[in-house]
Amino acid sequence: MTYIMGRNLFNMSIDKKNSYKAIDLFAGIGGIRLGFEQAFGEEIEFVFASEIDKYARQTYYANFAEEPFGDITQIDETKIEKFDILLAGFPCQAFSVAGYRKGFEDTRGTLFFDVARIIKYHKPKVVFLENVKGLVGHDKGKTFNVILETLRELGYRVEYKILNAKDFGVPQNRERIYIVCFLGDEVEFEFPNKIEIEVKVGDILDDKIEDKYTISDKLWAGHQRRKIEHKEKGNGFGYSIFNKNSSYTSTISARYYKDGSEILIEQDGKNPRKLTPREAGRLQGFPDKFHIKVSDVQAYKQFGNSVSVPVIKAIAKNILNSIKKEKQDECK
Repeated sequence: MTYIMGRNLFNMSIDKKNSYKAIDLFAGIGGIRLGFEQAFGEEIEFVFASEIDKYARQTYYANFAEEPFGDITQIDETKIEKFDILLAGFPCQAFSVAGYRKGFEDTRGTLFFDVARIIKYHKPKVVFLENVKGLVGHDKGKTFNVILETLRELGYRVEYKILNAKDFGVPQNRERIYIVCFLGDEVEFEFPNKIEIEVKVGDILDDKIEDKYTISDKLWAGHQRRKIEHKEKGNGFGYSIFNKNSSYTSTISARYYKDGSEILIEQDGKNPRKLTPREAGRLQGFPDKFHIKVSDVQAYKQFGNSVSVPVIKAIAKNILNSIKKEKQDECK
């Protein structure tokens, strides 16, 4: 039986004959999907999604009225509806090989293998992948080489670039690698240039904040003590504090819920505070209409694990322009 998904809340009119069909793997809370929907508008229709975390699936459902299927390793690629675009923010795993030799075969035993087998069966026009900057040097470069070789072996022209969220309208220093692949060699593509827009941390902050987000005296004392200890050891680890006039924050991570140390907000006459979940969402470029139905702990994990939506949107716009140009060239 073919996997069937419902409609999404951000774009209810998706049954368009001329739309591009897409799937969303390792979907998280749908950040990559959201960026593509913002760029493509009604020209994209999502027909499948997969996400193993049950809380992330809840948030995805609250916003897209579709619950992703679970464990990707248990999904039969032959049952997925035909699609044009594959999106995946896949985990970074080392391959158990001494350098790459066989591309696709070398990915077995990793979650990237599941992305590759779906690509191999469906041969979508576009493959879009996102990962941490460290993927390039992971396992002395072997991991990234296997990924590139696999995609090329499957018939794709591969482009990749590291982009920073702070260059695309959000006040966060967040570097990620983006991999864009087109089936064949016909499509011309360039990554977007950074947007010349001035933003500050104050742009994502609320004026009135509940006291529960102010860190305790004990936690604040611990942060300060650890920072001194790190400084004495000659490293720069420890808490980071920002105010409304700061140009950008450090990178928000999935561990932010633990103590908020990577991004603390200065307060007059009080201990610093953590971002609220809504502010964390804004820091990633999620609109305020994005529903947060889970606990604060889960929300911090989800936004920390997600993507900078404006970066995705900018890349997706260029992808759309590229495939439209290819269609026009075919008609000449």
